[in-house]
Amino acid sequence: MASISVIQFKNEARNYHQERLERKEDAVKEHINYILSNTTYPLTEKNLPLIFKDKIHELSDIHNVEINIYSLNGNLLKSSKASFSVDSISPPIPKYIIKLVQSSIEKRYVDIKSVDGIKNRSSYTQIKDDKFKPLGILNLPYVDDDSFYENEIQEFLIRLSQVYFFMLIIAFALAYFLASYITQSLKTISDKINETSLNQKNEKIVIEANSREINSLIKAYNAMVDKLEESATMLAQSEREQAWREMAKQVAHEIKNPLTPMRLTVQSFERKFNPEDPDLKQKLNDYTKTLIQQIDTMTSVASAFSNFASMPAQQNETLNVVEVVEFSLDIFNEEYISFESNEEEIITIMDRTQLIRIITNLVKNAIQAIPEEQTEKSILVAVKREENNVNITVKDNGIGIELEYIEHIFEPKFTTKTSGMGLGLGIIKNIIENYKGTITFETEFGKGTTFKVSLPIIEK
Repeated sequence: MASISVIQFKNEARNYHQERLERKEDAVKEHINYILSNTTYPLTEKNLPLIFKDKIHELSDIHNVEINIYSLNGNLLKSSKASFSVDSISPPIPKYIIKLVQSSIEKRYVDIKSVDGIKNRSSYTQIKDDKFKPLGILNLPYVDDDSFYENEIQEFLIRLSQVYFFMLIIAFALAYFLASYITQSLKTISDKINETSLNQKNEKIVIEANSREINSLIKAYNAMVDKLEESATMLAQSEREQAWREMAKQVAHEIKNPLTPMRLTVQSFERKFNPEDPDLKQKLNDYTKTLIQQIDTMTSVASAFSNFASMPAQQNETLNVVEVVEFSLDIFNEEYISFESNEEEIITIMDRTQLIRIITNLVKNAIQAIPEEQTEKSILVAVKREENNVNITVKDNGIGIELEYIEHIFEPKFTTKTSGMGLGLGIIKNIIENYKGTITFETEFGKGTTFKVSLPIIEK
C-alpha cells in the first residue's frame, strides 16, 4: 500500500505540473494574442521586442511566470528577467528543439530536464499573427515544486505506519489469545503423550475440547492408553516367563554338571567295593570328599540362584562410603590391591551389606581377570565425589574383555569364566539400579578393565 501510494502521489504531481504548465501557457498565449491584436506596430518578427517592451513584465507579473520570446531561428528577442540578470549574449534555443516545435502538429514542445535532482520543464510554442503566420517562439520555464506532495507523502506514510503498527499489535494479541485458546487442548494432549511410558500406568485425558477433531484425538489417545496397558501387561508377563524359562534351563544345566561325576563315583565305588581291602578307609574318604565337593557345587548354584531371584530388602543406614569400601577390601589378601580417595568422608544413606557385595564382587572379578602367570599385577579401587554422586571405580591390568563379549557382560547367565553361573554382575547391576545409580565399564583387550559405579548421594 505504501509503494502504491507513493507511485500514485508521484503520478498526481506529474499530472498536476503538466496541466498547470498548460494552463499558464494557454493564459499567456491568449494575453499575447490580445496584445498583438491591439498593437500599432506591424506584426513582424523584428517588431516583437518593441511590441512587448513594457508588456512582457506586466504579463510575467500577472501570470507569475517567467516569459521569454525568441525569434524563429532561436535567438532571444525579449525576456521578463531583470536587465542585470540577462546575459549580454543569451544562449539560443537548441536546433533540435526548433525542429521539434516546427514538426509537431500543435507547433509546441515541452523540454524536461533534471538539474540537481529538481525537474525543470520548459515549453516552446509558436507565436502567430492574425493570419496564423509564425512570428516567434514563446518560452515559459517552469520548475516542478514537489515540496507539497513530498510533505503529503511523508505525513501519509507516518499515519499509515502508525495505523499498521497499531493493527499489528492488535493482530498479535488476538492471534496469541486465539492460539492459546485453540491449542490449550493440544498442549494437554502433547503433555500426556510425552508422559506416556510402557513402564508405568498412564492416565487418560478427561477434558472436553471445543473442536470435534480434538475430541476425536482425545478418544484415540485414551483408546491407545488402554491398549498400551494391555500390551505392557502381556509383555511383562511374557518377559517374566521367558526369563524364568531361561533361568530354569541354566540352573538345570548347572545342577546336572555335578550330578554326572557323582553318579560315576558311586558306580565306580559299587564295582570296586571290597570289604577286605586294606585301603578301604582311604578310598572311602576319597569317595566321600568327591561327593561333598559336588554337593557344595550344587549348594553354591542354589545360593546364587536364590540371591538373584529374591533380592533381600534394603536395610538403609547412614554410612561413610569411603570407610565401607576400604573395609570391604580387608577380606582380600592380595598385596597388589590398593585404595585411594580424595576425601576421608562421603556420607550417604544405603544398605551396608549391598554396598559391600558390590565392591567384593567387582574386586573378585578383577582378581580373576589377571592371569596367575602375570608378573606385574595391579588393582586400584578409588572413591570420588562428583556433584551429587559418589563414584566408585575398580581398575585392573588384567586381560580385559574381548569385543564379542562386551555387549553381553551384564546378562544374568553370561560368564567368560570356566566356573560359576555368571550371576554376579547381574546381581550388583540390579542393586545399583534399585538406588537409581549406573554401572559402566571401559576395557581394552590385553591391557585391563575399569568398572565405574555411580550412586546418588542420598541425604536425610
